[in-house]
Amino acid sequence: MSTQWLVLVAAIWLQSISGTNTNFPAYSSQLKHLLSMSQLQLNNLAFASDAGKILAWFSGVAALYLPLWLTLLIGSIIGMIGYGVQYFLLLKLHLHSSIPYWVVFILTVVAGNSVCWINTVCYILIIQNFPLDMQLSLGLSTSYQGLSAKIYGDIVEVAYANSCPDEKARGYLLLNSILPVIVCIIVAPLVARSSHVNDSGGSRSGSSYSCSRKLSEGFVAMFSITVITGTYAVVTSSLGYSILSCSRHAQLIGIGVLVIILPIMVPLVEKIRENVQHKCWIRQRKVSSFPADEQGSETLENGNGAVALSVKTTSVVKTGEKNDLTGKEIGPKLMLKKLDFWIYFFVYMFGATIGLVYLNNLGQIVESRGHSRTTCLVSLSSSFGFFGRLIPCLLEYYFTRAKYMSSRAGAMSVMMAPMSGAFFMLLINSNICLHISTAIIGLSTGAISSMAVSATTELFGGKGFGIKHNIVIINIPIGSFILGEMAGVLYRRNGSADEVGKCIGMECYQTSYIIWGSLCCLGTLLALILHSRNKSLREMAGVQ
Repeated sequence: MSTQWLVLVAAIWLQSISGTNTNFPAYSSQLKHLLSMSQLQLNNLAFASDAGKILAWFSGVAALYLPLWLTLLIGSIIGMIGYGVQYFLLLKLHLHSSIPYWVVFILTVVAGNSVCWINTVCYILIIQNFPLDMQLSLGLSTSYQGLSAKIYGDIVEVAYANSCPDEKARGYLLLNSILPVIVCIIVAPLVARSSHVNDSGGSRSGSSYSCSRKLSEGFVAMFSITVITGTYAVVTSSLGYSILSCSRHAQLIGIGVLVIILPIMVPLVEKIRENVQHKCWIRQRKVSSFPADEQGSETLENGNGAVALSVKTTSVVKTGEKNDLTGKEIGPKLMLKKLDFWIYFFVYMFGATIGLVYLNNLGQIVESRGHSRTTCLVSLSSSFGFFGRLIPCLLEYYFTRAKYMSSRAGAMSVMMAPMSGAFFMLLINSNICLHISTAIIGLSTGAISSMAVSATTELFGGKGFGIKHNIVIINIPIGSFILGEMAGVLYRRNGSADEVGKCIGMECYQTSYIIWGSLCCLGTLLALILHSRNKSLREMAGVQ
């Protein structure tokens, strides 16, 4: 049981450093200046980072045929190559007249793909070790990815406190290249041990194990630690970097690291309890050869392996991973022919993808409005994105206990409505409106991204989930390219330029805000339509 909790902690650590592409807005303006790029070229780099998701299936294939620890290390090395080469190119920039743009573009695609490898390993670890509490565990671990930009921003601000903006930009690239490798090397032995335990424990032979001795106690502790972590992130982001001295900021970084490491107390306490009591509740779930039966048993074992208590239970399960609404499995080819897929595809594009486009342009948005606290706003959006990813997890836990089936499409519409208002609020030339809008967009983007995992299963079934969901998230690079290019063209045409390629004034992104807000309103309407269609299917199927 302690090993299972330790795996969850390992997944949390990996997710905390996996979002290397989320800190791009913090140094994008400096990168544009160093490489003498236009706004369109900079937007294409943001698209290149998202384009790495198109090749996400490579990580899935590798996880099937290679050990998980090796898949994890390969992903971190890919990121080190993508960001590390960019760092050395910028470091030696004074020796060269210029760096070819296509080189930087390809390196950004490579770096963006590395995130998929780490995420794939995290998902598989959670599914293997928490088969009966998968949604809850996935929600807890993936929420920490929302803190990546905050963590990287804090480290750079302390390490490069007295450096110029160009040096800080190089610092982000250096940190993006080495920090994931360090964490992956630390976690790799645990991943190897966990995989060995699962292989020998029978997960591939038809049985799976999940600790059941008041699991709620461990999850309540994890929830509490997670909320404390998020609160810390929001408070320190709201205070901002400019009003904190370097020594004080270093103290806050130390507190933040301690809070992130606090989850390890759960497996430590559990290990101590196991050693003292020499026993642990285990839920053993054995799947029989009959199509519709699943035999489960709960046992209490002492340290010598003798069975002290055994309670047999039987539950009925479906023979396949089926659509939660109709009970029918929908394959990838059939999914592409469904109207619901295309409605869902554009709901995601006009929701989470637009939020990502805004966050990718946040550096230039802050610059055009005459502000200089880009890192603070990136950390603010990251912190609220953390809570956004956590909200669906809490709702899932509540609705499951209440035996109520919620509609993910309906929940998406609820999160997209305030996001639409946030884009229109950006039309007001106010620093407060900028902060409030960024927080709302970060919160909604994180929530919709997290809901999408369950929504794909709800709409099209769980069998072949990796293929189906990777098809759905293709909307991210497509939307990033189209909407990012549009924003770049409008940025160049609007406003008054005081420097070559730089636009200053509210007019720079004014039209983009209106378009983004209008599309988000359309996405809200599409989400309501999808909810209505699936509500009818739910009523026909007799589901509450």
